[in-house]
Amino acid sequence: MPSKTRLYLCRHGQTDWNAVGRLQGQSDIPLNDRGREQARRNGQVLRNHLASEEIGQLDFVASPMSRAVETMQIVRGELALPTSDFATDERLREIHFGDWQGFVVPDLRRLDRDAVERRDADKWGFLPPGDGAESYAMLTDRVVPFFRALARPTLVVAHGGVMRSFLHAFCGMEADDAAHVGIPQDLILRFESGRYDWI
Repeated sequence: MPSKTRLYLCRHGQTDWNAVGRLQGQSDIPLNDRGREQARRNGQVLRNHLASEEIGQLDFVASPMSRAVETMQIVRGELALPTSDFATDERLREIHFGDWQGFVVPDLRRLDRDAVERRDADKWGFLPPGDGAESYAMLTDRVVPFFRALARPTLVVAHGGVMRSFLHAFCGMEADDAAHVGIPQDLILRFESGRYDWI
């Protein structure tokens, strides 16, 4: 990824599963009303932050999951752009939690305490049980080629796990810190020249 490429990374808005701390992963859960409000807020901030010519220079890419697609549609609507005129990329799907998808961690702790304790000890490298499951390390291997290929200013709408991977791979955040850092749904991560902030 060229060091001067400006990126704006936006997590999808809240879903009902987010609201109760349920591991969502690649379960395709839709936005709730609060999530749509968060997406509108992010679109309005971007509109106020960028000049119209800068908006016109942006590429727009989202995860193909419905909560990210709807977030992008809302953001683009706030930017007065056609709501469906953007790309999706399979590499931006959320981390897959395997058999743990749909559970809250306190329930998993009762059902499989040893596995949850292993996750507590190494959240970045832990691989949940079940077909298709990924660790954050595996997710990072999946998403880094996408970001390295970007050569133009881009708005990316994806997921908390994808943004954790980005913070580790491109912002110098230690893996354990990236695994635990909060990823807000009502702020946009702005990245340029190896530095980032939240707007």
